[in-house]
Amino acid sequence: MLNFQEELDLSPHSCLYDILVKEDHLLRKLNNLVDFSFIIEEVRENYCLDDGRNAVDPIQMFKYLLLKVIYNLSDRDLVSRAFTDLSFKYFLGLAPEENVIHATSLTKFRRLRLKDEVFLDKLIAKSVEIALQKGVINSTTIIVDATHTKSAYNAKSPIEILRERSKNLRKKVYQIDESIKNIRGSANFAEPLTLS
Repeated sequence: MLNFQEELDLSPHSCLYDILVKEDHLLRKLNNLVDFSFIIEEVRENYCLDDGRNAVDPIQMFKYLLLKVIYNLSDRDLVSRAFTDLSFKYFLGLAPEENVIHATSLTKFRRLRLKDEVFLDKLIAKSVEIALQKGVINSTTIIVDATHTKSAYNAKSPIEILRERSKNLRKKVYQIDESIKNIRGSANFAEPLTLS
């Protein structure tokens, strides 16, 4: 469920942002000059407006993905850095002592709320376009590699894992005794193989 009520930041530690995240920091400029409210309109149809518990703010979730692309981080590295880096917390709209999301939340957001990769690319392109208009980005050439917006985990089947581990085991055995290569096909598996 989307909750559109603004929460007041009453953290006594918010003054740290003024000290540690300078006015000329990229994320501070991006946060202050770019209006990310277009994200809500883009993803509204993928949320239930009246049932369930409150969802994490879609603007904040999109900002996580934008940080992931800008800094070329995996989901886990992004969440880990967001926990300790005050410039990330400032950009995400979190209080300095506030906790961050779990890395799996990014996967769920991509899969359930964005639904296709082209849509995420479109949102990132729109954000970059707004940043160019506001003068946050001064380059005339922007290359966005969206391959890192997917999870960095590639699942292997059990057979692929067994083959890989079997190959590694054979390599280790051959390092100890290369003569085993010659008896590979004729070994009697009833007898234990002794290595000297």
